[in-house]
Parts: sequence; structure tokens; C-alpha cells
Amino acid sequence: MMSLDRPIFGFRRSMVTRLFGLLTTGGLAAGLVTGLLIVPPDAIQGEVQRIMYLHVPMAWNAYLSFAVVCACSVVYLIRRDLAWDRRAAASAEIGVMFTALTIAAGSIWGRPTWGTWWTWDARLTTTAILLFIYIGYLVVRQVVEEPEKRARLAAVIGIIGFLDVPLIRLSVQWWRTLHQQPTVFRVGGMMIDRFMLFTLLLNLIAFGCLYLYLMLKRTELEMVREILVAEQVRRIAHDE
Repeated sequence: MMSLDRPIFGFRRSMVTRLFGLLTTGGLAAGLVTGLLIVPPDAIQGEVQRIMYLHVPMAWNAYLSFAVVCACSVVYLIRRDLAWDRRAAASAEIGVMFTALTIAAGSIWGRPTWGTWWTWDARLTTTAILLFIYIGYLVVRQVVEEPEKRARLAAVIGIIGFLDVPLIRLSVQWWRTLHQQPTVFRVGGMMIDRFMLFTLLLNLIAFGCLYLYLMLKRTELEMVREILVAEQVRRIAHDE
């Protein structure tokens, strides 16, 4: 029978999961308190700029999620091991969540800054396309029942869909757009206050821990599902 406490880098899975849970809780608490209450407001945008400490980490972790989907999909197509397909599916679910929250946070920032909740800006549009691609990815996983066929179709979508990520990153440079250019660094020095940069990096790390924690918990749930399915099959075979 499959064990729920498979080792990860030599450590018990439950121990690693708890560790990331503690790091996630502490990191998010520290990052959000610092970003929303302690760090000074932006000199130009004022208090609304604080949404950056949520918006940017969520966007970057969405990219990370879909990069993992792409990588796991490639490995699946090479090795035909459904374990990689399950990892891709788990990461896609998390990526869809982060992308939806990124768009929501951006809309909250855009209303007082641009005067509208939404505009067909190049970056916003390409991000919305990314969201719908991976919602489609998850839909395919629900409607195709045969595991091998489902994994192949999902892998192709997962790989092709990731091509939209560099397009999103380059959209503000290729087209005229309301969305601001990257502002963390510039040639010759930093563009933002060091304390603001520290707070942003703190939140990036915290949300990265959140991604890892959710991946661990999601794969644990998948293990439970596999055990239950295997037990059900065993009982049916025994009854026959």
C-alpha cells in the first residue's frame, strides 16, 4: 500500500509539510504587516502602492506554477510516468488561483490609478489569456476519463500555454501600455527604496513558501485519492 509519509530529500514528508506550513505562516504575517503597515507609502502613488506587495509576488508565483506545469509535462511526455502528470495538475490548480488573485489585485490598484477596474491593456489581456488557457487545461483533465489520453492532452496544453508567460513579461516593452515598466532595478542602481525592496523580496519568499506548501498538501490529497481508488478496486475484485 502507498505510504502517505514518503521521504523528501531524506526527511519525512509530514515533517517537511509542517516546516513549510510554519515558514509560510510566519513569512506571510511578517511580509503583509511590513508591507501594509510599516513600510512608508510611495511618494507618487501613495497608499495604493501597497498592493504591489501582494500583486507582484502572486504574479511571480503564477509564473512559477506554470513553469512547473511545463517542466512536469515535458518529463511526462518523455518518461510516460503519471506521477509527473499529477504534479503538473497540482501546480496548474495553484497557478490558476494565483493568476486570478493577480488580476483581482491589479484591478483594485487600477481603479484609483487608471480610473477603471479593467482595460484591454496588453499586459492585462495576455494575463487574462493565460488564466483561460489553464482553466481550459483543468477542464480537459475533468472531461477526459482515460488517464493516458488525459495526461497527453494536458501535457500539450501545459507546454503550449506556458509560451504566454514570456509574452506577458515582454508585453510592456513591445506595445504601448498603461501598465508600468519593470521598476525594481535600472542600469546604474535601484529605482525603489531599499526598505520597499526588502519588503517586496520578503513577500516573494513568503508566497514562494505558500506555493510549496500548497503543492505538498495537494500531492498528499492525490495520494489519499489513489489509496481509496486502489482499495475500492481491491474490494470489487474480492467480491467478484
